[in-house]
Amino acid sequence: MVLGSRKAPTPIFLAVALAAQVWVGAHHPKPDASAQALPAAPAAGFLRVTALGEPIALSQMLTLWLQAFDNQPGVSIPFLALDYGRVESWLDRLLSLDPRTQYPMMMAAHFYGQVPDTTKQRQMLAFLHRRFLEDPNHRWRWLAHSVVMAKHRLKDLPLALRYAEALAANATHPSVPGWARQMRIFLLEDLGEMEAANILLGGLLASGEIADEHEKRFLIQRLGAMQQGENSSIPPNSRP
Repeated sequence: MVLGSRKAPTPIFLAVALAAQVWVGAHHPKPDASAQALPAAPAAGFLRVTALGEPIALSQMLTLWLQAFDNQPGVSIPFLALDYGRVESWLDRLLSLDPRTQYPMMMAAHFYGQVPDTTKQRQMLAFLHRRFLEDPNHRWRWLAHSVVMAKHRLKDLPLALRYAEALAANATHPSVPGWARQMRIFLLEDLGEMEAANILLGGLLASGEIADEHEKRFLIQRLGAMQQGENSSIPPNSRP
């Protein structure tokens, strides 16, 4: 048969084919846009082998995948709906592959730690605290963030103080700003522990550690205000 001799489809055939296509389209079930659960993170050893000597590149690739996991075809998953045990294990793996990256800490603080669920917020703060202790001078800002979160979001001053004390005790490099190490003093003041706050602030000023004149002036004023507040709380007939 010569190719050019094939007969063209008749108009009736085309009409029937078009009608069949329309019917199939109308009765075929629509694709199911269901959310996929976050899978468990692979074992650290498996990832090290899979990285083929490029752990930082693998960490970056998996970070992008995890960050985009909430946007799946046809559906968007709120962070709140994720299994936070698995989220934490993924963040752990990313840091294990690239300990110098700050991005998994940022994700814990600003993505997963901002959901309207205090249990999950606390889990992310605990994660930040745990990973801070491994490299305090490099990761101090995330524990400072945790102090603020614990105080203002969770209204948990004892937890905020615990994080602030860990920050002051472990982040000792000169590059760590003074305000971060001094957070515990003002938390003690918030807790009504005025004597302890006075001792710490007075000791800090006496140590000569504060080189910045503006910071020193502020702290002196703050110390004076605390001491004045203490005195004003003493009944007049009891003052010397």
